Amino acid sequence: MNYPQDFRADESWALAQDAADPLCTFRSEFHIPRHGDEEQVYLCGNSLGLQPRATRQALLDELDDWQSLAVEAHFRGRHPWMPYHSFVRDHLAELVGAQPGEVVAMNSLSANLHLMMVSFYRPTAERHAILVEKRAFPSDRYAVESQIRFHGFDPATALIELEADEPNGTISDAALARAIEEHGNRIALVLWPGVQYLTGQVFDLKGITALAHRKGCVVGFDLAHAVGNVPVDLHDSGCDFAVWCHYKYVNSGPGAVAGCFVHERHARTDRPRFAGWWGHDQSLRFRMEPEFIPTPGADGWQLSNPPILALAPVRVSLEIFHRAGMGRLRDKSKAMTAGLAHLIEREVDNVLDILTPSEPGRRGSQLSLRVKGDRNAGRSLFDHLAAQGIIGDWREPNVIRVAPTALYNRYMDAVRFVRAVKDWSQR
Repeated sequence: MNYPQDFRADESWALAQDAADPLCTFRSEFHIPRHGDEEQVYLCGNSLGLQPRATRQALLDELDDWQSLAVEAHFRGRHPWMPYHSFVRDHLAELVGAQPGEVVAMNSLSANLHLMMVSFYRPTAERHAILVEKRAFPSDRYAVESQIRFHGFDPATALIELEADEPNGTISDAALARAIEEHGNRIALVLWPGVQYLTGQVFDLKGITALAHRKGCVVGFDLAHAVGNVPVDLHDSGCDFAVWCHYKYVNSGPGAVAGCFVHERHARTDRPRFAGWWGHDQSLRFRMEPEFIPTPGADGWQLSNPPILALAPVRVSLEIFHRAGMGRLRDKSKAMTAGLAHLIEREVDNVLDILTPSEPGRRGSQLSLRVKGDRNAGRSLFDHLAAQGIIGDWREPNVIRVAPTALYNRYMDAVRFVRAVKDWSQR
């Protein structure tokens, strides 16, 4: 099916498009929060994805196995706990374009970022800088600054923050290439987002990796806003490592177990790492010997046995993505985002400016919208939308982020959003 690119603002048209959508049945697999007698327009999957209906039973199954089998559930449960993390491996690799041995679900994003920098940020006197974007997500900036200090260097000189060079706060490929060329000889690590959280800009992972590797830099990506949103093809990108969370577009619940990628060329690396029992060679683990022998691949960075009750929702969510297919989801996402942008520009351009790039390849599901006027006007609109059951999220001082998510949003959601903005503007 060719998704419509020329949105109309009337209900009958939107309802017809929703009925013809080949992915429309996936919406019924999620709990949509209510607003009075109708469902919310939930456009906040870029912050916290909705709960799949199957998640509750998956958790109950693990609780039942714990109740009836106790320790034996490690081996005899419906999904035995001992190899549990392997149950998510294939679908996780499929989602991020990796080989199964290159991915592991573990820890949280920031914890995984620190673990990866232990191995891949190896500064020297000559090469100790880290390149990030100027408005990096705070946890990333905190992590890189603390790593720089931990190694005895000064963030004032070792942290390179690339300023936006485009009008709406986005960064051009040319500016990034110039920064890598200019500073590459002293950059130990390029740490870059797949999708910039504030502007929604999508970056070319393969191109960035090639530029940085030519200058001898290690490359890592924070894919918190990319995984489940846009294809990332991590293996083919050639990056050294990547980290991400699963509670946004992947719909695995608040504080869900995160993901980590280590390229296969590092599968048997002798780089230093923080070691843990669960990262030990699986065939030797229960000999309980003192020498650490890492499992080849991403599994070798695990510290502890997997948290079963936290991994069950990840397993459920990845199975949904497997059935939907990232290619089909991306096609629908492009169409819905383009349609919403079209309606905003046509119907309420006196209220909202779109910060996110207009080119489909440079954005995912998220549109970052700057409210014209002062902060009070922005908060007034945001509160008005919430009162109408239309849920986005707010970023200071005047940005509302909305994300038409392909698994459960509808064309009608875009129409209701724009109608509510127009009603606010005409009060």
